[in-house]
Amino acid sequence: MPLFSKESLETLRQRIDLANVLSSHLDMKRSGASYKALCPFHDEKSPSFMVQKGDTHYHCFGCGAHGDAIQFLMMHLKMSFGDAVESLAQRFNVPLQIIDAGEEKKGPNKSALKEALELACRFYHLMLLHTDEGHQALEYLYQRGIDLDFIQRFRVGLAPREAGILRKVMHAKFIKDEILGEAGLISPGREGGWRDFFYDRITFPICEASGAVIGFSARKYKEATFGGKYVNTPETPLFKKSRVLFGLNYCRRRIAKERKALIVEGQIDALRLIINGFNITVAGQGTAFGESHAKELITLGISQVYLALDSDEAGQQATYKIGDLFQKEGIEVRVLQLPKGSDPDSYLRKNGSEAFLELMQSGVDYLTFAINLHSRNLDMASPAGKNELVQLLTKQVRAWNHPLMVHESLRKLAHLMKIPEALVGVGQEEVPNIYIKKFANIGVQTIDPDKILESDFLRWLVLLGNDQPRFVELAKTNLCMEDFHSPVCRQFFLSYFECYEAHGKCDLISLAISAECVEIQQLASELMHKKVKIERANAHFEETIQKILNRNWMKARESIRIRIQSGQCSDEELMVQTKLFDDLKRSPPVLKGFEIKEGSGGATAA
Repeated sequence: MPLFSKESLETLRQRIDLANVLSSHLDMKRSGASYKALCPFHDEKSPSFMVQKGDTHYHCFGCGAHGDAIQFLMMHLKMSFGDAVESLAQRFNVPLQIIDAGEEKKGPNKSALKEALELACRFYHLMLLHTDEGHQALEYLYQRGIDLDFIQRFRVGLAPREAGILRKVMHAKFIKDEILGEAGLISPGREGGWRDFFYDRITFPICEASGAVIGFSARKYKEATFGGKYVNTPETPLFKKSRVLFGLNYCRRRIAKERKALIVEGQIDALRLIINGFNITVAGQGTAFGESHAKELITLGISQVYLALDSDEAGQQATYKIGDLFQKEGIEVRVLQLPKGSDPDSYLRKNGSEAFLELMQSGVDYLTFAINLHSRNLDMASPAGKNELVQLLTKQVRAWNHPLMVHESLRKLAHLMKIPEALVGVGQEEVPNIYIKKFANIGVQTIDPDKILESDFLRWLVLLGNDQPRFVELAKTNLCMEDFHSPVCRQFFLSYFECYEAHGKCDLISLAISAECVEIQQLASELMHKKVKIERANAHFEETIQKILNRNWMKARESIRIRIQSGQCSDEELMVQTKLFDDLKRSPPVLKGFEIKEGSGGATAA
């Protein structure tokens, strides 16, 4: 994650127009000196989500949601802190200075790359709509059922066959070769010099969450064109094939809200489904759909995935591998059964949206699909064939990460294969061996319980501290820097109160400016990506503080006990340590600054 300089963050804070940002995502209505809308963070019929004109914070009087522009993008679109900052910087034309190990990073900045890619997108789009060569490509698209509305909405374009034309246009716009190369728009020619990376292909812009173009996927429309069916932008500072999901910018909010996603193979498949109302659809980028792609969706909180890959053998094998990635993480997978020889695009054009919706509803579960797939190559009438399939799938299921998912899937496998549950080891599942360590070791999963506990406390402080001064007072009354065992949480706590005391509030961008530390920015991103129950905020905040106090109290007692039992104390020191231990034992920590009300769910000592 990049570290942004104080100066560029301060410039960004001054330029952000919060109402302008919110109006891109919400139906904001003017009401005097304020704007209001239906809150995106809870269901409501009357608008209670408000922002005052010129203010830098929004507030919902229904659910208590409160924050700045960065917090809104992180919570509404599930963006990381860095992505939210870069998105706002691009929107308000603020060049970001990125600091790496105390030095400014060299090379073209991302704003310059995005500017070049946006110009290229416009150029390709004009070439498709207003040239003779473009009309030939349009005929191909029309034959595929892609109309002008589709082309204009998704900014489909054409990279012309003539060599070097894009580069000439870019030079006329004062875009240098260094930037064009970094953006993946040109590449070194075979005989020296430069050549346009895309040519003689229909282009589909690939966008980040904010809508900014970060690359292209280009499809050939003539058999004579050299290369594979699709060519994608090479790896650049903006475009990482292993992480980028095509179409996610159109679907991110709905995927996060409904917690489900539809995965297809091709870009046209994805766009066809999106324009027909299935805006939970994404596609990979010409490479095998991998763990990083899955992680992007898992980060959005999905609980269910639909797979609608092509019905050919390659598509079915890909379905099997992708499904395993999600089942492994405890996410339900449903597989759509497309007719042989069809893909989502052709099926939707032929049968319509309602038929595709029925196809989704009738999708088979992953294990049923896996059994059907492997049964094609095995003699299921023979004991040996059946045994081979059972052993294969049992081993696969046992490699999944969640014990309950493993247990229930093994039971389902036994049911589908019509065998006793004992034969697949139901009830004999091994719970993953997770050691809790503060330092990483090879082959051991690293978990820092101190950071987890302290992050829970900081999450509530950041979410509600500005809106509920009582939270800030409780924190100041009960905790100090020495109470934090995680270094990054300790620094975060210090930076928060430095910022709060200086400004009377502390939003994420102010915190980042105050800290100027990449670990703090990273922690801020992590804090926003865990769901919380606002209605239980008071009880949870008090409970978390109490847990920190209890932990420190128990650790202090344990430290004294170890000293007493070490055999290294003199008689006098032994008496002192024993008295300290007894005094601590008789005085468990009590949360200060609040009254316990009956039924309030307030904290109690553990």
